[in-house]
Amino acid sequence: TPEGVPAIEQSIFNGVPINVTLLFSREQYLASANAYLSALERRIEAGFDPKVASVASLFVSRWDVAAKQSLPPRWHNRLGIAVATKTYQAYRELLASKRWLDLAAAGARPQRLLWASTGSKDPAAPDTLYVQALAAPDTINTIPDATLLAYAEHGRLGDGIDAASAEADAVLDAVRRKGVDCDALAVRLQSEGVQAFAKSWQTLLARIAEKSSRPASTTPA
Repeated sequence: TPEGVPAIEQSIFNGVPINVTLLFSREQYLASANAYLSALERRIEAGFDPKVASVASLFVSRWDVAAKQSLPPRWHNRLGIAVATKTYQAYRELLASKRWLDLAAAGARPQRLLWASTGSKDPAAPDTLYVQALAAPDTINTIPDATLLAYAEHGRLGDGIDAASAEADAVLDAVRRKGVDCDALAVRLQSEGVQAFAKSWQTLLARIAEKSSRPASTTPA
């Protein structure tokens, strides 16, 4: 989140590896990427080792679930891939920038772009849709078990992200003409994700507190 960006930068500066999660747009990705670069620059200036690992996790399929009711069938299951490919273009541009090349020359590692939420949620869509479309160099894909098994059985490696990139702008333009505000939807998806993650975190803390309050069991002699 915007509020989390300074925490990401400070944590990386402190040498803590960070998975920047719940990213939904190119702009949200770039905010985290710039925080990463700034932290590494600060580490180098302070005389610290710049080798601190990080990934930036972009969630894909949730776009298509959220936009499905607003779009005709022709545009179903295409928005998430379009957003991801625009983000990947930004990622490659960053890795080619002088700013990054200077950091790499000093020994820094790239913050890898990670595809999250890559299982198909629509029964009418191919079960390997996002894996095949987003096959790209220098990325990570946290593939769900069922999707991984499906790909092992009948997946194919075609043109991957190169093919998706060719139509990304056309898909985004068409979706906007259908009334979907992609910027607002990205903010909404991130907010909903934060709420869901926070609920899970609070549930975990409550469970730990419950267990901690129980009397210790005695071990029989």
